[in-house]
Amino acid sequence: MTAVSTAQATGTVDIMIPVYNEERALPGCVEVLHGFLTEQFPFDWSIVVVDNASTDGTLEVARDLERKYERVRVHHLDRKGRGLALRESWGSSEAAVVVYMDVDLSTGLDGLLPLVAPLLNGHSDLAIGSRLAPGSRTVRGPRRELVSRAYNALIRLTHGARFSDAQCGFKAARTEVVRPLLGQARDEAWFFDTELLLLAEHNGLRVHEVPVDWVEDVDSRVDVVGTAIDDIKGLIRVARAKANGTALVTGLPRRPQPRAIHPDAVLSRSEGGLSWQVLSFAVIGVISTLANLALYGAFRLWWPVLVANLAALVITTLFNTEANRRFTFTARNASRGKTHLQGFVVFGLYYAFTSAALLVLHAVSPDPPRTLELVVLLGSSALGTVGRFFLLRSWVFRRNDRKDDA
Repeated sequence: MTAVSTAQATGTVDIMIPVYNEERALPGCVEVLHGFLTEQFPFDWSIVVVDNASTDGTLEVARDLERKYERVRVHHLDRKGRGLALRESWGSSEAAVVVYMDVDLSTGLDGLLPLVAPLLNGHSDLAIGSRLAPGSRTVRGPRRELVSRAYNALIRLTHGARFSDAQCGFKAARTEVVRPLLGQARDEAWFFDTELLLLAEHNGLRVHEVPVDWVEDVDSRVDVVGTAIDDIKGLIRVARAKANGTALVTGLPRRPQPRAIHPDAVLSRSEGGLSWQVLSFAVIGVISTLANLALYGAFRLWWPVLVANLAALVITTLFNTEANRRFTFTARNASRGKTHLQGFVVFGLYYAFTSAALLVLHAVSPDPPRTLELVVLLGSSALGTVGRFFLLRSWVFRRNDRKDDA
């Protein structure tokens, strides 16, 4: 029996519908979803309506639907918040996979099976519908389109996220994996989705992305601009947690390292040796140095020498350190707090060296040509880069800090 057929025989799926004052939309949602699941969904399923302290007749409507349909349950909460609804309902579920979708059914249901199948067969840990992935099709107004794309671009820029759409109301997770994450995620409103995904990626979990069809419901309860502001605050909070190490979650099931299936496979090294590290570091260093020179030249139009050098170095160092962590030294499991502290020390030494070179130049020639300034900065940057490589390799990202999980 294959992994998929085993999952079909044993997999259970709970589909949560968070609602707040949705007495009009809820009956149609449950009717359509119940019919789809009955006719087309191959796994054992239940629908759970999660009432977020509604003040209209939503709870009574949900209770009527529970009596009408055998596989519909109601989970009532006394406090409002979509994040709270998912934390409570997902955390109490006994199903193998938990799902949530918005009550307006904006996301096409033909994406549901591709969403849950990789979770039930163990291939992935979380799955998300994406309105921005290749192959997706959306119908929505320009204002919401602009806000959504800008927000997701901000996530990728500030956190290096690899998923394309954080807030599509169509997500699923393996229950055994998501429970430890639920205890770590703090948001109880709309940022919950983003926080959960950032924590998942930060802790090495596999996120599966499904392109979906999505049609905007203009009767949405979402305050797009207000939610975006709260989300930016959340991004800053999660960035702090990553930097100080508190974003690492204990108790997560660990995925085994990739192994060759073919008995005669000729394997490459999973981690580059010195030659690869030098090449990768050199390429990143060239890009960083060129960016540093360009920024320095621009900043010198307004600022004095040392201030311009500091500003240019801070910006390029952020890129350089992250790129080397990912590609040169593959140190994703290193302690974040310790790594950032050591990286700051290395940056300080590098800044002191390049600044000293500029100070010496100005001591020898009080008003040197701008071209000579750039040449001196280029030479000192090259020498400083060599020293920085050895400090990163032998101290910040040394091998005994980069052991893989067994």
